[in-house]
Amino acid sequence: DVQLQASGGGLVQAGGSLRLSCAASGFSFDDYAIGWFRQAPGKEREAVSCLSTTDDRTFYGDSVKGRFTISRDTAANTVYLQMNSLKPEDTAVYYCAADPSIIMSSMTLPHEYDYWGQGTQVTVSS
Repeated sequence: DVQLQASGGGLVQAGGSLRLSCAASGFSFDDYAIGWFRQAPGKEREAVSCLSTTDDRTFYGDSVKGRFTISRDTAANTVYLQMNSLKPEDTAVYYCAADPSIIMSSMTLPHEYDYWGQGTQVTVSS
């Protein structure tokens, strides 16, 4: 049974940090595309950061470049999103997603992903 478990969200003050985790079970992240997406109330789901485990290429949304870092622990079969210098506009539900057959140019598109975690709330207070 393929599952993704997202965790690590919480309430933090502006300027603070959080690390989100996405643990996979039932499959290995090898040769998968992994994405972190977020959705704020009334807004569309947007790609925050993506990673191709095939060649380690990464994507970062313009609003998080230089502040967020995506990484992978192969032994733990877990992908992380380190979020630093958080801003109130980062407040959203964050989701991790994975798919074995996405090309790099499509990694930012939510509908391309077959597997999704349950979401974890990140709230940044001003």
